[in-house]
Amino acid sequence: MPNRPEDLLREEFNRWASAGRGDEMQQEHLRITEKTLPLMGIEATDRILDLGCGSGWTSALLAQIVTQGQVVGMDVSDEMIGRARRHYRDLLNVMFLASGVEQIPWNGDFFHKAFSVESAYYWPDPAKALREIFRVLRPGGSAWILINLYKENIYTHQWVPLLPPTHLLSGDEWCDLIKQAGFVETGHRRIVDDRPVPREYHGQWFKDAEELRKFQEEGALLVFGSKPE
Repeated sequence: MPNRPEDLLREEFNRWASAGRGDEMQQEHLRITEKTLPLMGIEATDRILDLGCGSGWTSALLAQIVTQGQVVGMDVSDEMIGRARRHYRDLLNVMFLASGVEQIPWNGDFFHKAFSVESAYYWPDPAKALREIFRVLRPGGSAWILINLYKENIYTHQWVPLLPPTHLLSGDEWCDLIKQAGFVETGHRRIVDDRPVPREYHGQWFKDAEELRKFQEEGALLVFGSKPE
């Protein structure tokens, strides 16, 4: 039986992969991702680390921007990584690897950007993970962490018992962690989810369409910081 938090997380997200939930994540998070990418100042030659890439859809979006650069998609779930490799095997500037974020198997001072969509609150030790992200970024590089589950958005708190173990932190608490890891020019802001809300909602995450609308209006939390030059 697995006993490390990372092993438990891998097992859970392998189940998600087998259930086809990678596609579901793309549908749920594509809009906030599309609104975040222009804020990152991505250059065509950038090397970008996509943390918690799941089935690879975010890495594929990034690959369309860094046409002369490289994207490395990383996820704790080897099943998700296998699906990403199969689906995006024709993208020559993308590679995928299975690993937890607290021990990134890459040399330091390499990536221009690190991006994470809806994975940070699952990291068993966020402080250690942020230190690792800091290590692999080049001086002047930046980290961009996008999360829906945070203290200020009360409509997400009901997810906690439905998910693997998570960290429910505020924007300021995330900023404190990223500062402690060595980042400067840190901050956080909201990315509003402006997708149309259905007239009726029958999913497991909200009680009705009105609650879903309020959740989307609160927006996702974007936490960011730069590695000093």
